[in-house]
Amino acid sequence: MSWRGRLEHPAWHAQPNGGHRALVALERRGTLRALVTQNIDGLHQLAGHSPSKIVEVHGTMRDVMCMACGWRGPAGPVLERVRAGEADPACAACGGILKSATISFGQPLVPEVIEAAIRAAEEADLLLAIGTSLQVYPVASLVPLAKSAGARVVIVNAEPTPFDQIADAVIRSPIGDALPQIIAAE
Repeated sequence: MSWRGRLEHPAWHAQPNGGHRALVALERRGTLRALVTQNIDGLHQLAGHSPSKIVEVHGTMRDVMCMACGWRGPAGPVLERVRAGEADPACAACGGILKSATISFGQPLVPEVIEAAIRAAEEADLLLAIGTSLQVYPVASLVPLAKSAGARVVIVNAEPTPFDQIADAVIRSPIGDALPQIIAAE
């Protein structure tokens, strides 16, 4: 995707929904230890989550990184350079190629990030799998991993998943409606 296309990405205008806010309520109660997400939109942080609780498996579009020197920083200043007319902004530190701090197709996942996600699953007493088909690995493997470590598993997804049969509960309601009700019932 070109930098001009990044400026127009709809995620820049997206807002957290009731599901995001319900998860923040869990964190504020002290019962959410980790939030593992495949989303790159940064809505969990916008909703009020502590960045230290979030494991972004596929990175974030809200940061950029240099492929040459590894510099990483917020996307805003780089996007301002694009608005000012730069077609392909170079890294200010070394002149290298900048890209969104996301995992691109074919790029390997960051081992430390996957290790943090696995650790979270192994330590969970309840794993909520929310809005995912559970078909993309290694994240899909977190469900059986948590279950085998003794966690209860609740899947909230519009469509069936490969792990519905091992879940303690499966909810087919919209996330923005279901999560606030689940959290209120806790």
